[in-house]
Amino acid sequence: MRYLQLDFIRGVAIILMILFHLSFDLNNFHFIDIDIYNREGLHWFYFRMVIVTLFLLSVGISLALVHQDNIDYKKIFQRFITLSIASTIITVASFITFPHSWIYFGVLHFITVASLLAIPFTHSKYLSLFIGIVIITLFNLHIIDMNFLYNSFQPLFNLPKYTEDLVPFTPWFGVVLVGIFIGKERLFLFPLPINRVTKQISFIGRYSLFIYLIHQPIFFGVIFGGDYLFHK
Repeated sequence: MRYLQLDFIRGVAIILMILFHLSFDLNNFHFIDIDIYNREGLHWFYFRMVIVTLFLLSVGISLALVHQDNIDYKKIFQRFITLSIASTIITVASFITFPHSWIYFGVLHFITVASLLAIPFTHSKYLSLFIGIVIITLFNLHIIDMNFLYNSFQPLFNLPKYTEDLVPFTPWFGVVLVGIFIGKERLFLFPLPINRVTKQISFIGRYSLFIYLIHQPIFFGVIFGGDYLFHK
């Protein structure tokens, strides 16, 4: 069963992500000048946080809905294969485009791993909520931080010192766990007017993975062509 509200949440996240990536590409080719990397430009930093939060909450909600009665191992396997292939595409594409800062553990990579680790929590909504809040709280109090794990892997696997997209286990796994609680309690079923706009946004959310994979190559190709014409 599909829920219009869940697709709407994904759709909003996709639209915001498209705006973010379009701004990134325009900045990368010097059509605009924005501080998209540093926290000094807080609006961009928090803009990305909102996008990732929406995506990961929807991941938790989806897990709660898919495994609401029993754990569906067939869907787990299918989802893992799909996300693994998509993550590999992102890694390869980013290596070609940004060889010194390619993506080795971005949003899709994190979702692939988190979707497996969060499955045991799909039948313990209060435990999921509690641990999720604990992870987020301890991270914001600077008590737990998993960045050391990625830093230790960098020399071992010859990873880039800087990557274009990194989603650490903390606090983001906590967001997925909170999403499971939201899904179990059906808190995502907010009043949503059914009109042309909401239907179109929900349609976008329904094909979020496909749009996620194709939008950047399109943007990058078009803006690269524009850069060649106007700057060369």
